Amino acid sequence: MMTMMMGEKWAQLGSVIGSIMFAWAMFNQYFPQQLRDFILKYGRKFVGFLSPNIHITFHEFSGEYFKRSEAYAAIQTYLSDKSSMKAKNLKAEVVKDSSQSVILSMAENEEVTDEFEGVKLLWASMKHAPRTQSFSWYPEAADGKRYYKLTFHKSKREFVTRTYIHHVLQEGKEITVRNRQRKLYTNNPSQNWHGYQARKWSHVAFEHPSTFDTLAMESKKKEEIKNDLTKFSQGKEYYKKIGKAWKRGYLLYGPPGTGKSSMIAAMADFLKYDIYDLELTTVKDNTELRKLLIETTSKSIIVIEDIDCSLDLTGQRKKKKVEEEETKDPVSKMAKDEEEESNSTKVTLSGLLNFIDGIWSATGGERLIIFTTNHVEKLDPALIRRGRMDKHIELSYCCFQAFKVLAKNYLDVDSHPLFETIGHLLEETNMTPADVAENLMPKSLTEDADTCLKNLIEALETAKEEARKKAEEDMRLKVEKEEKEKQQVAQEDVKCGPFVVLEKCVTEIIDN
Repeated sequence: MMTMMMGEKWAQLGSVIGSIMFAWAMFNQYFPQQLRDFILKYGRKFVGFLSPNIHITFHEFSGEYFKRSEAYAAIQTYLSDKSSMKAKNLKAEVVKDSSQSVILSMAENEEVTDEFEGVKLLWASMKHAPRTQSFSWYPEAADGKRYYKLTFHKSKREFVTRTYIHHVLQEGKEITVRNRQRKLYTNNPSQNWHGYQARKWSHVAFEHPSTFDTLAMESKKKEEIKNDLTKFSQGKEYYKKIGKAWKRGYLLYGPPGTGKSSMIAAMADFLKYDIYDLELTTVKDNTELRKLLIETTSKSIIVIEDIDCSLDLTGQRKKKKVEEEETKDPVSKMAKDEEEESNSTKVTLSGLLNFIDGIWSATGGERLIIFTTNHVEKLDPALIRRGRMDKHIELSYCCFQAFKVLAKNYLDVDSHPLFETIGHLLEETNMTPADVAENLMPKSLTEDADTCLKNLIEALETAKEEARKKAEEDMRLKVEKEEKEKQQVAQEDVKCGPFVVLEKCVTEIIDN
């Protein structure tokens, strides 16, 4: 009996659906387009009057040139996690420049529910199929207009428009930043800036393995730098409050091999920033430098390595002129001078300072500017003053704490009887972390931790002996120089005669 009743109900439902489909087909076929639009328009208004819900749509493309909407992309990212957990129909997309190989999102006509601060909201992924087939430069838009539809109760209108949508867009952008594949950029020569698909910057995937955990440095100093970076990355409102551009300058200085490049990579890993490696010698003038700055993005580190070698930053750009023989062809000399002039850069100290903290430096926001140098004393004081290079970090020779980090990295050793000997030698000898690491690295399958540590001790003792001999040689040369100067003074005194000597002695007595 129950089976018969259920069968009758299904038959009635099928009949109703069939009638509706027949009526809809007749409506589309025999009603004029203008009348259909009129009926649908006021039909929606009537349904909307009865319905307590409000709908907001976010289209994928907007504007005259079908630019992909940032809001649509942010919503797609925001809903990706919820879609993979709740939706039944999903589509997989390979997103360019993302750390995730595949990103799942809702298929068309699929819905998911979101809850925020106790309010439930419904998201639907929709698509309008094109009425006619037409050619388009934008294949994504040609197969139909995709959009997201947000549905909520009308009593929550103010909450959704003022709070929830802002939350969705911000969270979507942050997820995109976290999931993006970080890049390492380098600037192209200006002659390559024009033409088809020309770019001012070229990039590769940034996959440097250096982190603060693997960085050979004192733990206290590492924590200080990490706290400074965290404070900066969370300081958007603070920088806005004090009226400063959201940027910070770092000066890394110290002998070669002390880990300046590794420090930059560790900073990028810690903050999840891209790196722009700026080669100043390829920049023709201040205008090009400014154009390169404008092309950089937020959440990035702009690096100028070996700033003392990149340019003569004293403001005096005197060319080195070579003496030419009288018999040399003057035409070839002129051609050579013109070539040197065309290859030389006209970036000035003033232009670089404006690049760091001028008006244009505020574009983009949330950026670090890092200079590295082996000789900080050679830099113009105006370049590295506080406010431009806000934090100066000295990377010096390897200390015992830095050695322990390297021993853990290279040998997976936390303690060893030879550590005490190595600690004493490091206090007496200057050796860079790069040299220490090279001695700790096994060179064959037979070398173990004991062998590598003994190799380091031998290298430290050799360096200590060489430093002692160098110090003795320097002292010997200094003594010889002083003796030579004394002999020259004595010879001058003999030439001048006894009266001159007497006069000098009297003058010294009076001065004293």
